[in-house]
Amino acid sequence: MTKSEFIDRLAQRFPQLVARDAEDAVKVILGAMTGALTHGGRIEIRGFGSFSLNYRPPRVGRNPKSGETVHVSGKCVPHFKSSKELRERVDVAPIVATARRRAA
Repeated sequence: MTKSEFIDRLAQRFPQLVARDAEDAVKVILGAMTGALTHGGRIEIRGFGSFSLNYRPPRVGRNPKSGETVHVSGKCVPHFKSSKELRERVDVAPIVATARRRAA
């Protein structure tokens, strides 16, 4: 689902919201989440999952095209961990069962 699809679905679910209001609401929510992670915070949404930051230490990498070594600096990257409830709901979804049958 894309951001615009999410906004459309929100506007359909709540007819009292004008599409512009739904778009503003989504932008505010995503902005607050981005701000929390930017300031080193953690986001926990019960029944969905949590977002946190993981630190990746500096390392020596390799340029795949030229083969030369490159220094890659340390950085923080966002990490999502799904909740048990979300994992269980996804696990019993019909599309997951179809994918399992194809893989076997």
